[in-house]
Amino acid sequence: MRWEDERLSDNVEDDRGQGFGGFGGGGGGPVMIGGGGLGAVVLIGLALLFGVDPRALLQGSGDGGYGPVAVQTEPQGPRADDEDARFSRAVLAYTEDTWDAYFREQGGTYQPPTLVLYDQGHQTGCGFGQTAMGPFYCPADRRVYLDLEFFHELSGRFGAPGRFAEAYVIAHEVGHHVQNLLGISERTDAARQSASRVEGNRISVRVELQADCFAGVWAARTNQREHFLDPGDIDQGLAAASAVGDDTLQKETQGRVVPDAFTHGSSAQRTKWFRRGYDSPKLESCDTFAPDYGQL
Repeated sequence: MRWEDERLSDNVEDDRGQGFGGFGGGGGGPVMIGGGGLGAVVLIGLALLFGVDPRALLQGSGDGGYGPVAVQTEPQGPRADDEDARFSRAVLAYTEDTWDAYFREQGGTYQPPTLVLYDQGHQTGCGFGQTAMGPFYCPADRRVYLDLEFFHELSGRFGAPGRFAEAYVIAHEVGHHVQNLLGISERTDAARQSASRVEGNRISVRVELQADCFAGVWAARTNQREHFLDPGDIDQGLAAASAVGDDTLQKETQGRVVPDAFTHGSSAQRTKWFRRGYDSPKLESCDTFAPDYGQL
């Protein structure tokens, strides 16, 4: 994947190096998960998932929760993940250019999200985010939150190495931003409010698969304009999509597959919808809300 000499986005807040050394009073704090047993399993599951609507995970219990107090550490020179930060800015710039062109073609205006780079934890418009939750998009503040350590997890733990696999992660989250701009997020949130847990999960799956499809649309249209893909890059993206399928993650964390608990889609579904967006790069190809979406 070619990116080294490309434009770097300025829509980035680099908050790496800020620790959360204490907690002040207030309502609505981080989700607290136990350190062993089931809590550890849940924590692993959250660490492996990305793209989840954080409002389902980040809300405090309301019983005397806490908000983080950031502690700024002194700069210690270049960071080991500075190249990853530059890469992320380059990918974000690619998404800005591609979606801006697409929205203009449709007579609209694209409003890009902000990418927030952080480590450990970060306050967001959706609550308190933690590294264990993986990358996520917050529709309330229109920001994508990313701890760059996830790239190492993607390569080492998931066996999905390569720069384009990492680009897919960012493109998927920006796909959620596109859904937000189009009003899809608001409609699906409303539908989930009145749905049962199982039906709400099914709605979430359709939302996530559409974001995968939008990532495929982005990859194809960016390559048409920039010729930035190398042989094997799309295979990297497909490997990443497969690695974070619900069935794959459930097998790892709990040893069995429970389809009614899927929130992102199976590995086969995620790869299928990314490929669908790439092969037919227009938003109309990504209608995961059609009655027969499973056969599309």
